[in-house]
Amino acid sequence: MAQQLQNVTISAPAFSGINTQDSPIDLDPSFAKVADNCVIDSFGRIGARNGYELLTTDATNLGASIGTESLFEFIDQSGDITVLSAGNNKLFSGTTTITEITPAGYSPTANNWKFANLNNHCYLFQKGHESLIFTDAGGSATLTKFSSFGSASGTAPQANEVISAFGRLWAADVTGNQHTVFFSHLQIGYQWTGGSSGSLDITSVLPAGEDPIVALAAHNGKLIIFCRNTILIYAGATTPSSMTLEDTIVGVGCIARDSVVSIGTDLLFLSDSGLRSLGRTIQEKSAAIGDLSQNVRNDLIGDIATETGNIKSVYSPEHSFYLLALPSNEKVYVFDISKVLPTGAFRVTTWSSIKPLCFVRERDGDLIFGRAGGIAKYSTFKDNDAAFTLQYFSNPLAFQQPANVKFLKKFNLTIIGGAATSVVFKWGYDYTEAYETQNFTIGSSAAAEYGVSEYGGTAEYTASLLVNTPKINATGGGEVVTVGLEANISGAPFSIQRIDILVLLGRIL
Repeated sequence: MAQQLQNVTISAPAFSGINTQDSPIDLDPSFAKVADNCVIDSFGRIGARNGYELLTTDATNLGASIGTESLFEFIDQSGDITVLSAGNNKLFSGTTTITEITPAGYSPTANNWKFANLNNHCYLFQKGHESLIFTDAGGSATLTKFSSFGSASGTAPQANEVISAFGRLWAADVTGNQHTVFFSHLQIGYQWTGGSSGSLDITSVLPAGEDPIVALAAHNGKLIIFCRNTILIYAGATTPSSMTLEDTIVGVGCIARDSVVSIGTDLLFLSDSGLRSLGRTIQEKSAAIGDLSQNVRNDLIGDIATETGNIKSVYSPEHSFYLLALPSNEKVYVFDISKVLPTGAFRVTTWSSIKPLCFVRERDGDLIFGRAGGIAKYSTFKDNDAAFTLQYFSNPLAFQQPANVKFLKKFNLTIIGGAATSVVFKWGYDYTEAYETQNFTIGSSAAAEYGVSEYGGTAEYTASLLVNTPKINATGGGEVVTVGLEANISGAPFSIQRIDILVLLGRIL
């Protein structure tokens, strides 16, 4: 007896982000196998990320093929804004025209600078390098070696990490000494001797023995010291001479200095088991649980193992995401923090073609980043006037009938936006990647025949919304089905609202 057609709906495809960790057959269809060059929009739909506009038009001093690897927005007490950057073993100011400001006779050998703003001065630290001081007094911007700064006293540590907190600079991770935190005099980041300056040796409080300091942070009035496998929390850091060790977390630490980011109510950081939050780590005191990246854990850990560049991150409250860039892998993990899944994990998508090397969220909310050729701004729906490809693929779908053969008859799609966007829709059976395909272009209101497919074009317009409902005839059959699409994003927003699949269930195998 013939079976009736069944309609299976994937509402808001990839609403829960990518999941490559769990068994694909048992996964909720709201998870995706691939969601690349995507974000999860404010309506819970998978959609195209923004592109970028290259702000730098004159990168003569940088070299057009050389990347901007460090970036910082310095705002002085008069409100003047200077964007500082590093690349090609040089230091620069500006965004449109990059002007070299490397001090005379100073020759950096790397570009992994850490910046800190204290009392109208910007301080630049990098392991194995004499620290630098940037000032913009009276509109005259200067970058000076610490030893040449007139009021400097003592010797600033040649540290890899520095933060400005509790009215002073804190620095750590010096070649040959990765167990000491150094701090400057109060309000004077160029005084490292006398006054209230000093140091904190953590060797005696490390319960598991030697553990190098990777990063520092200030949170909820506490000084947080991230070692590779331990986190130390000190109270009373406003008076370093009397601060006390409040908490110790063993077995969880930080593996990347620039992965530590404040999201207001919490700190995010990258551990060797994935992305974590400080608040949950303190509460759980366990490395086995609390992984915010658990749905992509193996992928992320594998990418980290092969990463040869400097891992960078940024939090954007405007976009409700935390970006984690792995530069040599040319991959960005995008963690949506607006909604936590029932498991406690963040929803995750990826970007593969934007290629950032470092980030800064500017005070006005703009997101800028360094890349090859200079400094870019996250905006528009093109990558520097070029199109990019959005990819979405489901995990294998069994439609809750794993034993039956499925014969697909038709796909009814609901696409939001995407005017004039060319799309390749794909489907395949039984884990193959030899997909059947059908091309169509969003934005036409006329029905058209395309061989095995029909693109029925209802296009509904409101003041700001374009809805298209292409219909695609399907062929073939198998036990499990994978569906996906690739969209050529070239100036228009694009989101997938819904995929309806008309399927005929066949015999049980």
